[in-house]
Amino acid sequence: MAFDDKLLERKLLLKRAFPRIELFDIGKELSIPYFASFASGWEIDEDEASIRIASNINEKQLKEIFDKHAPREWTLFRGAHYTFENGELRLEGSGKTIQTNVHQAKKRYGENCVAILKKLVKAGRGCSLGEIKKSLKRGVDPLPILAKLEQLKVIVTSYKGGQYQEWEIPEEVSPMVQMELGIMVREPPKMAVAPTIGVEEADYMLEERQKIRSMNKELDEYLNALLKRRLDATIKFGKTFSVASLASYLQDLFGPLLYFDTLLSITQQYGLADTEIVHEHGKTGMRTGWNLSLFGEPGTGKSFSTRDMILGKPDAKVFPHGIPGRNRYTGGMTPARFIRIGQAYVKRTFNFIIPEFNDWFKYRGMVEPLKLAMERGVIKYEMHREVVGPYRFNSFFSANYNVSTFGRGYEVTVQDPNFNAIEDRMLCRLHTLTKQRYVEIAQSQMRLAFGEIDIEKGARQIRDHLTLVYAIETEHPLVKGRFICKPVMINPQAYDLIKDARKAILEQIPQEFVRFSARLEDRAIRFACAASLLSYFHSDLDYIPVSEDALRYAVQLYVEEASVRSREEFKPEEVLGKLA
Repeated sequence: MAFDDKLLERKLLLKRAFPRIELFDIGKELSIPYFASFASGWEIDEDEASIRIASNINEKQLKEIFDKHAPREWTLFRGAHYTFENGELRLEGSGKTIQTNVHQAKKRYGENCVAILKKLVKAGRGCSLGEIKKSLKRGVDPLPILAKLEQLKVIVTSYKGGQYQEWEIPEEVSPMVQMELGIMVREPPKMAVAPTIGVEEADYMLEERQKIRSMNKELDEYLNALLKRRLDATIKFGKTFSVASLASYLQDLFGPLLYFDTLLSITQQYGLADTEIVHEHGKTGMRTGWNLSLFGEPGTGKSFSTRDMILGKPDAKVFPHGIPGRNRYTGGMTPARFIRIGQAYVKRTFNFIIPEFNDWFKYRGMVEPLKLAMERGVIKYEMHREVVGPYRFNSFFSANYNVSTFGRGYEVTVQDPNFNAIEDRMLCRLHTLTKQRYVEIAQSQMRLAFGEIDIEKGARQIRDHLTLVYAIETEHPLVKGRFICKPVMINPQAYDLIKDARKAILEQIPQEFVRFSARLEDRAIRFACAASLLSYFHSDLDYIPVSEDALRYAVQLYVEEASVRSREEFKPEEVLGKLA
């Protein structure tokens, strides 16, 4: 292999073996200039840090690093040049071992083993059981083959949660598997070594623009199929569909408590059209888009509502309800990378699904640029050797983060004291693992596992309706001229309801000061207007009236979030009872 291949393998090994903090310490010990710009390991980029170290050491130094610094206990690495297993680094490759193990699996399972390996090689990522089954003949069970390949350390489990699991071929193993299968070996990424800074930085913008093109294509293809085959059925469905219908559908699936979180996620999807909000005398300066956050203890269903129900997880019998090609999943992405790639989304409106928002605030100075992103403001961020921006961010967030909950109130686990400025710019929903929530989660998991919940038809109808309304309201070329883009019209009743709720809340708070800002009322109004978009096909008016059901849910959100922000100094059900 060429030098670049060996350098790449060292980089992969270092990144897998050592966490960010340890890489920082190693870089400082080696006096590599890159690391001098940072105050702590939380600020560095793992990819860049590991390649900087890899390009500045020889094999003797690599061995010394592993002798001095403790690698992660679970580290396993079988490359063409380096091997790490059972806690020991060997400066030799595992090519013969991989070749023998693949040959052994092929001999035992034949063409089915080959088909699975080819599927994983081609994917270049984790694949679910359902995806793998598609590469096999009907009736073939891939699980014994996957178990054997995992035992032989040819593949690994890349993700496992509940009933769902994904497998992948490790990056360093893939070229050797390809050679054993007799297929063309992929060219590894080129890593040109620069004389002063070590390596050329990856072109994040080019990669992200390619991803945007792919997402745009996904939307266009879905919308085109909808218009050709399902348009009449979608319009018919839309004439009776509303936020109340959506709530009823979700309650039947998940129960009276869990349903509300998914109601928020799907309603936010309608809001992504960023439709103008008007009143009878003109414009309000508001639009339907808003940021969502579900926060609480682990295991309370946050990711299910914001990720699985929007993007889908077919193997777990959860089908996508979100707009195709308009949700950018950020799992594993650092905030620095997000701020870089955000430039590719100028004048575009997407939804960024952030599964572990806590992790983004382990980096110093993240509150201000993320706060500007949530305000759809102009972002400018100075890094150690570059300035990103200025550019205006036009997209939204759907985030999850963990907190510690108590009998009353909660404490965020984010250390940055300014994090409340981020919370203040999102519509937030607290998850506490009450007995009722626990029972509903357990029952839903069981019903999904046994196939008692069939949501495929409902998901398709809702997704078709959502996609069509989104296309109309954003004047997508495929529908422009066939339907009219309607604003949502707010009425005085909406503000009267919010005013009554505000008065009832303030009467319940004993002290003079409140713990939430007036932005909460703005978010409640935006939610009501986004929820009213579900009623697009209800009339031939050239605007969409705010629906009574949407206002009812908006007031409920306002009161419940105000209670949480106030450390539960009042019971929301008592205030809602008075308002009713």
